[in-house]
Amino acid sequence: MEKLVIKVAKIKGNCPVFKVGDKIVIEGPSVNLKETDAICTHAFASLLPYIVALRKGVKPSEIGLGKGEKAYIQCLDPGPPYTEGGTAIFEVTLERGEKDETKKSMGNSERGD
Repeated sequence: MEKLVIKVAKIKGNCPVFKVGDKIVIEGPSVNLKETDAICTHAFASLLPYIVALRKGVKPSEIGLGKGEKAYIQCLDPGPPYTEGGTAIFEVTLERGEKDETKKSMGNSERGD
């Protein structure tokens, strides 16, 4: 099963929800609440349009969210001087389970890759 690990890489201003290093873990269509440190509606609104694509293996560079294997997404709250809050920058990494890797490698050999 696809697993997205969304980690707070940086905070500009004063984020009332997250601290650097906090994470949100998405497994399939669900938020893994046991592995998730916090969820913020502002941040989730920023992340939601990209979660399915990244979870399904779309490369961050293909959708303008990064240059390598990690995607970077910023929270909607602009922070000072516009609000009293702050914005978080998230680093999103796709982790694949053993079943996904096996299925992927089997698919490649069947096609002759």
